Amino acid sequence: MTELHDVATRHGCVACGLHDVCLPAGIEGEALARVDRMTRDRRTLVRGEPLFRQGEVFHSLYVLRSGATRSTIADAEGVHQVIGFGSPGDILGVDGLLDEAYRTEAIALERSTLCEVPFARMEAALTEVPSLHRRMLRVLSGEVAADQDHLVAMGRQSAVERVALFVHGLVEKQGRLSRQGDWLRLSMSRADIANYLGLAVETVSRALGRMEETGMLQASGRTLRILDRAMLSAMDSAAPLRSQEKLTAIRKRAAMNS
Repeated sequence: MTELHDVATRHGCVACGLHDVCLPAGIEGEALARVDRMTRDRRTLVRGEPLFRQGEVFHSLYVLRSGATRSTIADAEGVHQVIGFGSPGDILGVDGLLDEAYRTEAIALERSTLCEVPFARMEAALTEVPSLHRRMLRVLSGEVAADQDHLVAMGRQSAVERVALFVHGLVEKQGRLSRQGDWLRLSMSRADIANYLGLAVETVSRALGRMEETGMLQASGRTLRILDRAMLSAMDSAAPLRSQEKLTAIRKRAAMNS
């Protein structure tokens, strides 16, 4: 176990394959070198290990290099609500900026590596590197957009639509990482997805079954094969409804089986 927590070999931002999607995205030259210098060496987590706990003092942001995480927030009774999932390139810990304490808990869903960025170092750099300041604003805007997308999904009455929006979001993330978008390996469990979408686990399974019946995808355990990307995109109100007839058929089928 100990070797997993040892400092890994240093990999600079320039040589990193996630350079175009994580914190240094769009930053070049001396500004990129400054970001590289303020980033600590990689940290590795095993499955189930926390990156930070809710209520801990905020000190760093983290860039997920590989693996996956689940973010939850607990109420006064200790009941956890899943509020998001991290994938490579995502920046974790932004919620700690509000009152200098992490408002969520981040747990590794599988073996994951992260770059730690002490915020004290970043704060000094933000005033000296305008491109980094602009990038940080984009990161914060992305957090707001993710929250909005979650609210949109939660507002859908049909469980099929909620699950389809969730899957579509994963497909889009894979596209940004230049990964094959027709196959998805889910790092999270059906229970995690159900918690995130405000559904029962059985409802998530039924929704995936209905999506299989319409020819949208195939599901086998935690592996999804996307068969009709246009139909999946049509479930997202923000995307052009190129398959309106199929969308109507899906909604009718969902209503009949509810």
